[in-house]
Amino acid sequence: MNLLHWLNGPAFTAFGQHVIWSDMIGNTIGLVALALGWRRSIWTWPAQFLSGAILVAAYASAHLSGGVGKQLLVIGVAVWGWRQWQRGRRQAQDGSIAVRFAGWRERGLLIAGTAVGTLAVGGLFTLVPQLSWNPWPDAYIFVGTLAAMVAQARGLVEFWFAWLLVDVVGVPLAFSSGLAFSGLVYVVYLALVAWGMRDWWLRSRAAALAERPALEGAAA
Repeated sequence: MNLLHWLNGPAFTAFGQHVIWSDMIGNTIGLVALALGWRRSIWTWPAQFLSGAILVAAYASAHLSGGVGKQLLVIGVAVWGWRQWQRGRRQAQDGSIAVRFAGWRERGLLIAGTAVGTLAVGGLFTLVPQLSWNPWPDAYIFVGTLAAMVAQARGLVEFWFAWLLVDVVGVPLAFSSGLAFSGLVYVVYLALVAWGMRDWWLRSRAAALAERPALEGAAA
């Protein structure tokens, strides 16, 4: 039995849903990665890389090309995010990763890029049905995940909002695709996203308030 066959084999059955090893292991590591991101640990990126590599097998078994593509993007963005946070950590005095709210231009680019990307990928999946049996939700999650990871790599608080919007579609799609563990993990993601959003929000506000006296002093 090769590794790929084992990863796509059943781990257990619960409530009539078969849970495969790749779905369970990959998403468990994904939860660890999200928790590390909340703690602003640079090790979030290696964890995301490993999670993406394992989940490629899970989405391939469910014939969700958008999911496979999403995980390949996760792998690529994880490498880029590691490099971005390495530079950010060197620039910060306390060795942590600085977080901030996006500017209006950055928000506009993220929203526009996500909308255009979803239309393009969804159109491709519709024209080539064998790529995905559920093209538009699959495309939405594919592009939304990329937008969220790019925002995370840049240390933007909006990254959490992007994850929240992805989860809203990801939960029902995962259950309907037979990836029960992914669906359960998405529910846990919602709780982690809420806590992470609060933490990054407060840190960003504290940093902005700390910078204000310095800017006022320089202006005077």
